[in-house]
Amino acid sequence: MWLEKSTSFTCPKIQNEVLQIMSNTIVKMIVQEIKSMPVIHFSLIIDGTQDITGTEQESICIRYVDQDLMPREEFIGLYEVASTTGANLAKMATDVLTRLDLPISQLRGQTYDGASNMSGSGQGVQAILKRQQPLASYVHCGPHCVNLVTQATCTAAPFVRDALTWVHDLGVLFKKSGKSKAIFKDIAVAETGSYTTLKPLCPTRWTVRTPAVRAVLGQYECVLTALEEIGSGSGDNAAKARGLHDHFVKGKTLLGLLVAEEVMGHMEGMQAPLQHSQQTIPGMLKVVSYVKTAMQSKHTEHHFGQIYSRACEMAADLDLESIQAPHVRRPPKHLSNAEPHVHPTVESFYRMHYFNVLDTASVQLSERFDQESLHQIQALEDVLVSGTTNPVVNHYPELNPQLLQIQLAMLKTSHAYSSASDLHKLMKEMVPAVRSLFSQVEILLRILLVVPASSATAERSFSALRRLKNWLRTSMSQQRLNHMSVCHVHKERMDKLNMHHICQQWVSMHDSRRSFFGSFV
Repeated sequence: MWLEKSTSFTCPKIQNEVLQIMSNTIVKMIVQEIKSMPVIHFSLIIDGTQDITGTEQESICIRYVDQDLMPREEFIGLYEVASTTGANLAKMATDVLTRLDLPISQLRGQTYDGASNMSGSGQGVQAILKRQQPLASYVHCGPHCVNLVTQATCTAAPFVRDALTWVHDLGVLFKKSGKSKAIFKDIAVAETGSYTTLKPLCPTRWTVRTPAVRAVLGQYECVLTALEEIGSGSGDNAAKARGLHDHFVKGKTLLGLLVAEEVMGHMEGMQAPLQHSQQTIPGMLKVVSYVKTAMQSKHTEHHFGQIYSRACEMAADLDLESIQAPHVRRPPKHLSNAEPHVHPTVESFYRMHYFNVLDTASVQLSERFDQESLHQIQALEDVLVSGTTNPVVNHYPELNPQLLQIQLAMLKTSHAYSSASDLHKLMKEMVPAVRSLFSQVEILLRILLVVPASSATAERSFSALRRLKNWLRTSMSQQRLNHMSVCHVHKERMDKLNMHHICQQWVSMHDSRRSFFGSFV
């Protein structure tokens, strides 16, 4: 028996071979699913990060629409690159498509972050791929746009920006000092019976800051008491605590946190739907439209008056300094003899900045989501909804404008729908025989569905990368890392693998194995 031989077949080389066979089988399954569609359409999602050794890793994902008209985003693997220039990353993308035997002529979408090497109009990856395939619509990752909008919004008013800075410094103080954290915990538990950990703000992800702000607002009195006790000691932490106490005891800091909570809460609500792997471009635009409408509805004196009144009431209950406007400085006489503008009330001063925050949010949402490719996709949706073709249809060789017009007219006589999402639900419920009557409508719907709204799937693979390549496994080869990542991410597909076929492939790789194991067929 082979078990009695000295060869154990468990060396790293054997492990790598088995991992490679399983990984390649999973990727082949994904490619076969894409090629089995009535019309081959797919999109690229790419995002990069550095692993624990500082090696640049590019995560490659493919988005396609399956037989049930459901968008699917599948992780293909990690690609090690020596340079992150647009030309090099575009070469990497075309190399991946060539190895997968997916024609770039069928590429219909590409979604990356807003870095210049990815989104540049001249030498960015999207521009280079668009020169090869003009129909590959580039979309700046939706959640990334929301993050940039939130950053610009929260820094539009100084009192909001400063309040968030103090929250971050407070979280840093309690995170780095176990003694300070214990003091706050004891005070919070004694006064309220429970406590919420105060954490620093994430420096890059602005849309996840709301919980930290709410933790401070919900325990404001405990925070002040803890800072006062810590500040009564000596050392660096005591000095920092006294400084933070001076800031948090001011009423305008409390007002800034209330305004930040109001604005960031809406932005944070956008993240979950936009990060969903089945989110579509029309759906993303609707989410943005709803949030813009909600923000504009708060652009009233009455709504700010409610926030201001709440801040004044909380300040009075907590015995904070009253909310005051900053001192108005006179301009130098050699520059101007005019009197400086003075707001009639403190409330009117902060109302002006509050309106500026909302205006910034509205303008940023409009500008960030005003992308050329989004207009083209919106035009395609208009064709579906109106039932009338327009010149944009002529750009797609898989669409027949005359036949599409006939099928849309026939569809609208028997069904009512007002958006691409309504039509999507309608087409999914059709039996195959009926759906085949509207083949051109289905192709157009697939084009709308296949363009990704975010690069969240690629970013999720970074979590797998951190688990697989850590401080204890830093010398792992790129091939082993890539094969393990594919197997780790696609757990459900791993469960469906035919292990007899996997073993047969491994045995057939060497003559000595065939003599040991024979055939698994």
